[in-house]
Amino acid sequence: QVQLVESGGGLVQAGGSLRLSCAASGSIFGLNIMGWYRQHPGKQRELVAVINPDGTTNYADSVKGRFTISRDSAKNMMYLQMDSLRPEDTAAYYCNLWQRLTAYWGQGTQVTVSS
Repeated sequence: QVQLVESGGGLVQAGGSLRLSCAASGSIFGLNIMGWYRQHPGKQRELVAVINPDGTTNYADSVKGRFTISRDSAKNMMYLQMDSLRPEDTAAYYCNLWQRLTAYWGQGTQVTVSS
């Protein structure tokens, strides 16, 4: 089993920054696809950013140029640096890891951006 724990969420003013962290533990084998998703109230969970085993990254159009995903494989950590935050970035943010055709999720961390 794999456990994912997010941290770093909070309340920030528009234009500000936050850094989310995801700590992975348990039975992790090699490098895996990891990503950040978010869920607005009453809406489906959506992809924010993903980092592949080779280090390449992909972003949702809405966050390109503002968010940066990274990982420290030695520490089993993943990060999401969020800059130039907007009120529409307000959501619950979830860490995701794919391993052996199974998706693992953290419990989520709330990000609230005030205007």
